[in-house]
Amino acid sequence: MQETEQQGWTGSVNGWNSDYVDHLYRQWLDDPSSVDQSWHPFFQGFDLGQTRLEEEGASAAAATVTAAASPAAAPLGDSALERLQSRVDSLIYHYRDLGHLIARIDPLGRINSETHPLLDLENFDLGPEHLDMEFHADKLLFGPARMTLRAIIDSLKTIYCQTIGVEYMHIQNTPERRWLQKRMEPFLNKTDAAPGKKLRVARCLRQAEAFEKFLHTTYVGQKRFSLEGGETLIPTLDTIVEKAGLEGIEEIVLGMAHRGRLNVLANILQKSHEEIFSDFEDNYSEGQVFGDGDVKYHKGYSTDWTTYHGQDVHLSLTANPSHLEAVNPVVQGRVRGKQRRLNDMERVRVMPLLIHGDAAFAGQGIVAEILNYSQLKGYATGGTIHVIVNNQIGFTTSPEEGRSTRYPTDVAKMVQAPIFHVNADDPDAVLQAAEIAVEFRQRFHKDVVIDLVCYRRLGHNEGDEPGFTQPQMYQAIKNHPSTYEIYKKTLIEEEVVPMDRLEAMEKELDSELAAAHERAKDAKIQTALRAFSGDTWRMFKRGYTFDPVDTRVSREDLIAVAKIWHEFPEGFHVHKKLSDPKKRRGVFDKRWEGVSTEGGTIDWATGEGLAIGSLLLENIPVRISGQDSRRGTFSQRHAMIWDTKSAEGYMPLNNVRPGKQARFCCYDSPLSEASVLGFDYGYSLDNPDMLICWEAQFGDFVNGAQVIIDQFIISGESKWGRGSGLVLLLPHGYEGQGPEHSNAWLDRFLSLCADENIQVCNATTPAQYFHLLRRQMKRDFRKPLILMSPKSLLRHPRAVSTVDDLVNGTFQEIKDDPTGKKPGAVRRVVLCGGKVYYDLAAYREEQGVDDVALVRVEQFYPYHKKLMAGIVGPYLEKGADLVWCQEEPLNRGAWRFIEPLLREQFGHVTYVGRNVAASPSVGSLNRHNAEQARILAEAFSARAEDSDSPRSESIVSKLP
Repeated sequence: MQETEQQGWTGSVNGWNSDYVDHLYRQWLDDPSSVDQSWHPFFQGFDLGQTRLEEEGASAAAATVTAAASPAAAPLGDSALERLQSRVDSLIYHYRDLGHLIARIDPLGRINSETHPLLDLENFDLGPEHLDMEFHADKLLFGPARMTLRAIIDSLKTIYCQTIGVEYMHIQNTPERRWLQKRMEPFLNKTDAAPGKKLRVARCLRQAEAFEKFLHTTYVGQKRFSLEGGETLIPTLDTIVEKAGLEGIEEIVLGMAHRGRLNVLANILQKSHEEIFSDFEDNYSEGQVFGDGDVKYHKGYSTDWTTYHGQDVHLSLTANPSHLEAVNPVVQGRVRGKQRRLNDMERVRVMPLLIHGDAAFAGQGIVAEILNYSQLKGYATGGTIHVIVNNQIGFTTSPEEGRSTRYPTDVAKMVQAPIFHVNADDPDAVLQAAEIAVEFRQRFHKDVVIDLVCYRRLGHNEGDEPGFTQPQMYQAIKNHPSTYEIYKKTLIEEEVVPMDRLEAMEKELDSELAAAHERAKDAKIQTALRAFSGDTWRMFKRGYTFDPVDTRVSREDLIAVAKIWHEFPEGFHVHKKLSDPKKRRGVFDKRWEGVSTEGGTIDWATGEGLAIGSLLLENIPVRISGQDSRRGTFSQRHAMIWDTKSAEGYMPLNNVRPGKQARFCCYDSPLSEASVLGFDYGYSLDNPDMLICWEAQFGDFVNGAQVIIDQFIISGESKWGRGSGLVLLLPHGYEGQGPEHSNAWLDRFLSLCADENIQVCNATTPAQYFHLLRRQMKRDFRKPLILMSPKSLLRHPRAVSTVDDLVNGTFQEIKDDPTGKKPGAVRRVVLCGGKVYYDLAAYREEQGVDDVALVRVEQFYPYHKKLMAGIVGPYLEKGADLVWCQEEPLNRGAWRFIEPLLREQFGHVTYVGRNVAASPSVGSLNRHNAEQARILAEAFSARAEDSDSPRSESIVSKLP
């Protein structure tokens, strides 16, 4: 239909068809060949008018538009010439779109090509005979209105086919494309760097090169993951920071893997050479270093940078393990947290800067995950600048074996990010790309990618031989001069900087390195741990303590919070299952009744809401994110409710005392575990005064974020001195729902406990959960909290608490039997944790058992040995035996963690539970119920045996 309408158009433009004409005009801007050529004269005249309107002002443009619309201003008048003009316009479009294919972006020359069939003249039905003909060049944003075809092509090649290859025509937003064209084309995509700026670039290159060579000769054989071959990264980052200061950016959070990290630490983060060399000297002494520490090329650092023009920019390099891109979401979360602290809602004052390897950017899925949420409300940071150190190799893997795309950057097209492929041997081209990147980010709040095409002069590490697998590539590298040598020669030939000045600079830098090496031999030099030294963390201690904190809340404040579920904005239509004014049996009706009625009870979600609301009233902000967290996977939370008629959202907890409370943020996350958990962890690093929770849809899904757990949450404080108060909510409990909906890997978290690094809890009542969340913010230290949260207990009639439990209670790491049994009347103590307690309690009641005490472990780690002795000891002194009961298989759950602790403390303990199992749980509900029934029977009636006995693995070892 559209094709037919375009052909042979002779009508007029008016109000009736203006939308259609606008559609065709935008299509023509993207690709002139896609629109019938009969439209070209009209659009060329209109486009010329629009361009001059922007450049010369409305009065001058009015005459231009009038003239362009007249027959005399038609491009060439003759239909044959009009067809040629259309082909030239299409050529211009294709150079913008595909010019990068023949750009000279590889310093080794291996992938460069001077021609491409899609850009050949023949592809546009043009030939040599047309080269000296003049055509309208209005679509180009520079030069005269008419140019020869030869001049047009030469200009296009200068802009798009030299040492910068740009991909931006995939961007669907026309203003973004036009802005990029205006930023590149009038300047032929080159920077007009002053001599002083060029000298600064030379100094950056020489610093980077000298640093690597000094390490290579001084610390022979030690791994450092050299930047040699990619030294242009240093002037790239230098330019980004300088430009950031001019653009109003006050903080930059960096993330990168290990390659080149030491060089960035020295020459961008300004970490002293003495400190870096001290790591090579391994000047370790007991008591000087907190925790276990980490290798030198994983550590973080921060510094204050004053730009050439006098702006202050704070730089922070985030610590990262060997898991390459794993740091990306952590950086995003840190930036978002810093933006919140600065009230930077426009997200222009703090910027993320990520440095990637080419193979990792294409190969690591977490890259796509952070790109995916880069524009989402709950995770946006205003755009990230990505710099890819493109070594054209991944360890020993060549690009054709490491990705299915032409470039490693192609994944970034999913968010329509502009991509600059730059030859790293042309530092001036890199400056141009870097400055445009910062400007674009600040203007459009979107990601930008700089693909720094370089090479890796040495192997994956300094002891590796790359010639085994890439002999031709490394022969070319061996004969290739360094970037500094190339740039130095250019500066001298162009008489920008004299030879003697460059040689003096070289001697100065070499002397600095030698002097720093001598000072580094002093064993007293150690890298300062800065994580706890800033204003944000200064008030917090490192260690853990069981000292009680007051987590109580007045009844008046609880009622004030509960009113949000009872009173809604005028005209707001609440779903009847949430609030029913007539029957008063909706979810919110029950919450209000439980809090406001004498003797009422509250469920888990109400306890959570009251904990959050009370913290907000104390000006403590709260954030929860996860898949379906607003409503809750089990339809329990309802943090956000939607008007049933207008679909407008409303968050009750932000309206307890409007204007006199902190803000509650709750987001439904994208379907990702690793990147979202990494984001929230990063957020917690810079916001210890905010309750930050990540919730898994089911506890098992935490598997998808294992790297973030192991490398950051579990060990971040020990390795890098980075504290976190992040809360992980992991639904856990065996209810016959199969392997992937039962187990939150309690055993795995317990196996990772050491040095008071995390807290692992399995609360069983709303009050316990209430006090646990509040305790997390009331202590003078921060430790990650891993909470086995409930599923069926969300609505279990026994899993309730009273308001008095919140007003007068506190969190109890171990809960004694609530029936108040006297030690002399108890023959057995059954220790347990989590949901199985309610199964045991129900069985005890049904069977009329009155000589068994049920004691719950609500906090497994840190293990409260003293409290356990005070509760369990008196029973055992009176002759009771001790049993540990769990619903998880023997190799899961808490047994293998708690058994040695109980044995050391009490001398004996017997296991009751499922056998070892390769799968977390059975798939059959009937089989699950049979196993559960046998576990309960054994817990009360089986003969207790010492866990050293042959049957100690399981009292129910004969289960089918």
